Amino acid sequence: MSLAVLRSRALAGLKAPEVAVEVHLANGLPTFTLVGLPETEVKESRDRVRAALLNSGFEFPARRITVNLAPADLPKESGRLDLPIALGILVASGQLKAPTLDQHEFAGELSLSGELRPVRGALAMCLSAAGAGRAFVLPAACADEAALVTRATILPARGLLDVCAHLTGALPLAPHIAAVPPAPTFVPDLAEVRGQAPAKRALEVAAAGGHSLLMSGPPGSGKSMLAQRLPGLLPPMTETEALESAAVHSLAGGFDVARWGVRPFSAPHHSASAPALVGGGCHFPKLLRRLRNRCDDSRRPDAPKRRRHCFSGLRDVAWFLAGDVGVVSS
Repeated sequence: MSLAVLRSRALAGLKAPEVAVEVHLANGLPTFTLVGLPETEVKESRDRVRAALLNSGFEFPARRITVNLAPADLPKESGRLDLPIALGILVASGQLKAPTLDQHEFAGELSLSGELRPVRGALAMCLSAAGAGRAFVLPAACADEAALVTRATILPARGLLDVCAHLTGALPLAPHIAAVPPAPTFVPDLAEVRGQAPAKRALEVAAAGGHSLLMSGPPGSGKSMLAQRLPGLLPPMTETEALESAAVHSLAGGFDVARWGVRPFSAPHHSASAPALVGGGCHFPKLLRRLRNRCDDSRRPDAPKRRRHCFSGLRDVAWFLAGDVGVVSS
């Protein structure tokens, strides 16, 4: 068989659309062509995949190799497609017999030795793939994070040879079940604040109604102290809310399993510029450009004009929202 089709996932905001990795081997001069709008990280997978196959004891076919990443209009980034591309070459060249290939999805970056390295957005990918009915093969380092999606079947692997042994049935991978960390036992309590009755009332109304809140005052008046206690007024996060919050942190590569179920809170300095808040030049705007715009205080006519561009940037950053309540202090 000179054609193999595998399933993987791309990242588009909080969504992880399905990607079909199609590998075709044909006669002709040996070439390795990647099509389907791949970014630089994906194009470099040609050298990683070649070295990983050779160092794992397989033969790299000296044929015309074409890898199509469908849909063609969806940008593909990161090294998560290394694993499905390598497996596709093995299946298309007849070196790997995988009768259960259609029952799996794959994601993982390959080292030159064939080991699997962790990838960003594992939880977001498994969250989107939970309803597809396929098991997800991921690097072992991502297993705890991905297994928080209880509806998904997570198969952790340490290297390319482990995945091949699983697909042939020689040594099946065991599904990974993550232990959900206990809920936090301490959060800042509004009862610890003396005085500030109007501000307390505003926090309670914002928490009860899911409203955004703008606090303004001189330094040292207690704005940050009060804002830190807003998550304590909110109910515990539901599983859906916890998964969405964790998926945002997973996309940025900074998710900590110990923070599962903890409402996010950030306290940037009042003099921080808009690029400092949203990470100008980094991947945050690209990752979060499709999030819903839910922080509308910057459109108020009485909002500070000199900070309006900062508020506009905050609208696109998910962890400046505590659940459904956005908190901005100036």
